[in-house]
Amino acid sequence: MAEVLLFHHSCGLTDGVRAFADELRAAGHVVHTPDLFEGRTFGSIPDGMAYVKQVGFGEIAERGVRAAEELPAELVYAGFSLGVVPAQRLAQTRLGARAAVFLDSALPAEEFGAWPADVPVQVHAMDHDPFFVDDGDIESAKALVAAADDGELFLYAGDQHLFADNSLPSYDAKAAELVIERVLKFLEGR
Repeated sequence: MAEVLLFHHSCGLTDGVRAFADELRAAGHVVHTPDLFEGRTFGSIPDGMAYVKQVGFGEIAERGVRAAEELPAELVYAGFSLGVVPAQRLAQTRLGARAAVFLDSALPAEEFGAWPADVPVQVHAMDHDPFFVDDGDIESAKALVAAADDGELFLYAGDQHLFADNSLPSYDAKAAELVIERVLKFLEGR
């Protein structure tokens, strides 16, 4: 079974992120869910991003990196949207990465150097999510998948961001169920 470090999105460590982690745990995986917002949660992306700006984007990302320091190097790094920042950084720069799973976001690999070809990656997003498509994340995701020996990009019909978090209005049960199914298959043997 895999050991996963899962980072939350800009609304914080919501019940929906915890539920996603619990789905992975129910399949036998060890999942760590550090709280980068120190107990704060927000009802909307703009409210969460206002907090991120107040604390500092760099500080939030560093909290994620520090969360990994106490854990073994052989991890699967995963993140929802904002949480992709520390997850991708660690997957690209920390030796021992087993794989990466990104939901709703992807950064250009150049942010942290080249994507390590031997680190498998899976990206999940909606095909009309304005954050993912209009902000260029889709192009970054395609490049990451192409750079990996084992890479997959899954696009789901819809325009919601954070669609796999069952505690938010953007939740899409059908798409989220498929995400869980695909992530569980991806984690086998990692």
